[in-house]
Amino acid sequence: MSQRTAIVTGGARGIGRGCAHDLAKAGFNLVLVDLLEDNLAATATEIRQLGTAVSTYVADVSDHTLAQTIVAEVTEHFGQINFLFNNAGRAMPKGLLEISEAEWDSTIDINLKSCFNWCRAVVPFMLENENGGRIVNMSSINALSGGVTSAVSKFCYAAAKAGILGLTRSLAKELGPSIFVNAICPGLIKTERPNAVIRAREDELVSGIVLNRVGTPSDVAQLVTFLATTEPCFITGQHFIIDGFQWKL
Repeated sequence: MSQRTAIVTGGARGIGRGCAHDLAKAGFNLVLVDLLEDNLAATATEIRQLGTAVSTYVADVSDHTLAQTIVAEVTEHFGQINFLFNNAGRAMPKGLLEISEAEWDSTIDINLKSCFNWCRAVVPFMLENENGGRIVNMSSINALSGGVTSAVSKFCYAAAKAGILGLTRSLAKELGPSIFVNAICPGLIKTERPNAVIRAREDELVSGIVLNRVGTPSDVAQLVTFLATTEPCFITGQHFIIDGFQWKL
């Protein structure tokens, strides 16, 4: 495990940061990609204190060419790539009659196209590994329910996240048995971005969750690390809901 390398996009804060910490504890070298330079540096410092090697890249995940360049550098530095967590994403609360074409394009690029970019970049190197590799894509319960009124993001975000489920199932078929590809669908997770929404309506939101609390990055990290490390593995092409059973959508 000490020689394995994981790439986490959107790794500067929130779920990405939580998963990076958990993967480091599981023995992975870490590569963190994000646009938030200060947060990225702070998270890298925290993880290095765990005794883990960390590389950081301040980069736009929707840039296809840049993904190829970074992955080539990572492979040269660490020798191999074993796990990719396509976590980076962008919220989009606007409805159909409010959103601009540019905002639609940007939301699709950051949430959906980025998964294609980084899968396309890492897969050739994973196929060279004796044990293949693992990929987990970040979707959302909005992919299944639609961007409902109470959601932080609405229809455009939901469309992108639904596309990730189709991408995940298709790549699992195309890349198996060497590479396992799965997706996660978190519900309401208490991170930096939706905290204002949670604080304003926490009692109302929690009332619709069977486990009577909102989720945390650690709740997501447990599953991500499991999918990255479990041996033997007979799980691919699946999506996993992490929402404490959010029955009021």
